[in-house]
Amino acid sequence: MTFEDFSSLSKGRPPKSLLRPLKSKAGRDTKGRITVRHRGGGAKRFLRLVDFKRDKHGIEAKVTHIEYDPNRGARIARVSYADGEKRYIICPVGLSVGDSVISGPDAPIKVGNALTLRNIPSGMDIHNVELEPGRGGKLVRAAGTSAKILAKEGDYAHVKLSSGEVRLVHLNCHATLGQVSNPGHRAVVIGKAGRRRHMGRRPMVRGTAMNPVDHPMGGGEGKSKGHIPRSPTGIPAKGKKTRKKRKTSNKFILKRRK
Repeated sequence: MTFEDFSSLSKGRPPKSLLRPLKSKAGRDTKGRITVRHRGGGAKRFLRLVDFKRDKHGIEAKVTHIEYDPNRGARIARVSYADGEKRYIICPVGLSVGDSVISGPDAPIKVGNALTLRNIPSGMDIHNVELEPGRGGKLVRAAGTSAKILAKEGDYAHVKLSSGEVRLVHLNCHATLGQVSNPGHRAVVIGKAGRRRHMGRRPMVRGTAMNPVDHPMGGGEGKSKGHIPRSPTGIPAKGKKTRKKRKTSNKFILKRRK
């Protein structure tokens, strides 16, 4: 069992203005049916209101706290703007308490600043990348991830994601400079089942250990290995491509992930 290093985090509680109640859905949809298995229980959490849009342009903000967010692997930074407003942003590697960040087309090239892809030099590490201008960052938000601008052609930039995929993103979309914090998150060893239960994950049972009525891979005499890997609903798994051939966003993908 291994743990993350929390020594660099700020002390104190998060402000109530940036918290919202987070009700546990336990893998249920709006009709109450289980759509994601093995979810339920776990420690109670509050939702942190993270600013993915970074739409407060031209106003400098000072980093006052670096905090832990139970809902994501990355750290979050609490920033205070000159007009008194407080917000959370995803904390990149190298950002510390006392630093200043700013967003907007005229922002300097510095870790933590948010600019349009048009104003970011090629080869820079970026994260929190928008897919549509003004809709907020959707890509590259997980702990330790980063993307890179390979080239710019016409109205689009060629962005290489952490998965290896190269994608076209409009130059008017915003992104934040730097790599997402806490790169050691992926190396944490959970170690025991009880710790996983605290995270809201229930036990998983192999499909081959079930009966045919419960799973497509169930049944057989002894340990059978003749089943095609698939989900309980029959969708193929482990290598079978399930992406729709006529998906609208296919035209924006120049190179598929590895």
